[in-house]
Amino acid sequence: MSGPPSALIENYLQDAGFWHVATIGRGCKLDQKLINALIERWRPETHTFHLSCGEYTITLEDVQLQLGFLIDRYAVTGSAQSADWGAVCYELSGAISDNINGGQIEMGWLRDTFPESDNDLTDLERIQCARAYILEIIGGYLMPDLSRNRVHLR
Repeated sequence: MSGPPSALIENYLQDAGFWHVATIGRGCKLDQKLINALIERWRPETHTFHLSCGEYTITLEDVQLQLGFLIDRYAVTGSAQSADWGAVCYELSGAISDNINGGQIEMGWLRDTFPESDNDLTDLERIQCARAYILEIIGGYLMPDLSRNRVHLR
């Protein structure tokens, strides 16, 4: 993602429990050697890190604590079990992507459709921008597909 979220959608991201996730890594330098060392010690068949002091795994509680997610509230999108993904896309964002494939939309479409929040937006449009930003977080960082180019509307 190109930059931090607009201050105009900050409250909506906080309400959805995504503000902390949206600000993670800003101004932080990653240590590539440390990341490579962890990758080398990761065992995908057991989903654990093999370290000199033993085996370790990342639990859902670890993820919740690190990302600051609330675990006792409704999902951001609610129930989205539908065959009409165009309707789901419109309900969430106020726009319909021309390229919806199995409930997935392109990340580029999100960036093009919701480029910047400005002061002239209504509350509903700000909510839609916040939802688009959350989808970018999910599709870009939290649960990317192999191409890092698509995100599911659920």
